Amino acid sequence: MKNIIITGGAGFIGSHVVRLFVNKYPEYNIINLDKLTYAGNLANLKDIETKANYIFVKADICDYDTIMELMKKHNVDGIIHLAAESHVDRSIKDPFTFARTNVMGTLTLLQAAKTYWESLPEKYDGKRFYHISTDEVYGALELTHPDGIEPPFTTTASSAEHHLAYGEKFFLETTKYNPHSPYSASKASSDHFVRAFHDTYGMPVIVTNCSNNYGPYQFPEKLIPLFINNIRHRKPLPVYGKGENVRDWLYVEDHARAIDVIFHNGKTADTYNIGGFNEWKNIDIIKVVINTVDRLLGRKEGEDMDLITYVTDRAGHDLRYAIDSSKLQRELGWEPSLQFEEGIEKTVKWYLENQEWLDNITSGDYEKYYDSMYKGR
Repeated sequence: MKNIIITGGAGFIGSHVVRLFVNKYPEYNIINLDKLTYAGNLANLKDIETKANYIFVKADICDYDTIMELMKKHNVDGIIHLAAESHVDRSIKDPFTFARTNVMGTLTLLQAAKTYWESLPEKYDGKRFYHISTDEVYGALELTHPDGIEPPFTTTASSAEHHLAYGEKFFLETTKYNPHSPYSASKASSDHFVRAFHDTYGMPVIVTNCSNNYGPYQFPEKLIPLFINNIRHRKPLPVYGKGENVRDWLYVEDHARAIDVIFHNGKTADTYNIGGFNEWKNIDIIKVVINTVDRLLGRKEGEDMDLITYVTDRAGHDLRYAIDSSKLQRELGWEPSLQFEEGIEKTVKWYLENQEWLDNITSGDYEKYYDSMYKGR
C-alpha cells in the first residue's frame, strides 16, 4: 500500500489531484496536508471527505516537527508537493510570505523526507518526491507574431511544433531559468532545492512545470473565475495594459491526470513540462468568457463587453508564456483532452451552477467549513 502526502490538497489544483488519487487508488492512503490559508477550502472535497483512504491534516509545510511526525505515523513513501503561494500580484506586495512558503516550506518537506527515508532499511527504494512548479520560472518568450491567428485555435500536442500562434519558441525542459517576479523567483529557488537534494543526497525527485490552469474550484482572484463572477454581477472587468499578454491554458483535470501519470511512471531526477498547447491573448480569453457567461445566463451574447476596463499594467508583467509538452506526450503518452472553448464551457457552467460555493468564497464564509467539520476532533 502506498502512503502519499499531497500538500496543498485543499487548494485549486491540489483538490483535483486528491480527488483523483482517492477515487482511482482505493488501496492507497492519501494524506491531504493543507494550512487552509485563504486559497485552501475543504468544501472543495466534500464528495470524498468520508472515504476510508482519505485523511486531512491541517498543518504548515514549514513545521518540520509536524511533517516528521506524519512521515513516521503513516510510513509515507510519496510526497506530491503542490502547496504554494501562487498569485503574482500578492507576491509583488508581500515577497517575504512567498519566500517563506515556497522556498522554506519546500526545504522543510525535503529535509523531513530525507531524514525519515534515510532512517529506513530500504532508504529511498520505492520512494518519490514530486514537486509541482510553474512555467513562470522560465521568464518570458518573445511575442514575434503579435497578431497571431484568429481564435479559436486548434493546436494539439502532436502538431504544436508546426503551429506557433504567437512566437517562434516554446519553453522546453532545458530552457534556462529567468524569473521576473517574486513569485516566480521563489518557485525557481524551490525547484533548485529539489534538484539539489537529488544531486547531493540521491533523493528520488521529479519536477514538473505547468502552464496556467483553469477549471472548477479556483479561488476567484485568478482571471477566469474573477471575471465569471464579475460578469454575473455586472461589475467591471479589469484588464492589464491592452490585454495583449499571451498565456498557455490547461484544464485543471488534465493537469491532475498528468500528475498521476508522472508520479507513477516518470523518470527519477527528470523534468516534465505540462501545458495545453493552447495559447490565447488575455483579451481574447475575456471575450470568450463574456460571450459564454452571457449566453448561459440568457443574456444577449456579448452584451457585457462594455464591462471591460483597461487598467495600468502590472510591474514586470511577462508578455508571453508557452509550454512544449511533447516530451510528456512522447515518453508517457499524456496529452490534454480539452481545448479552451470546450474547457471554458464546462468551467463557466460549473461556476454558474455552484453559485453558493462562489458566494461563500467571496464572502469568506468558506472558512467556517473547517470548524464545522474538524474542530474539536
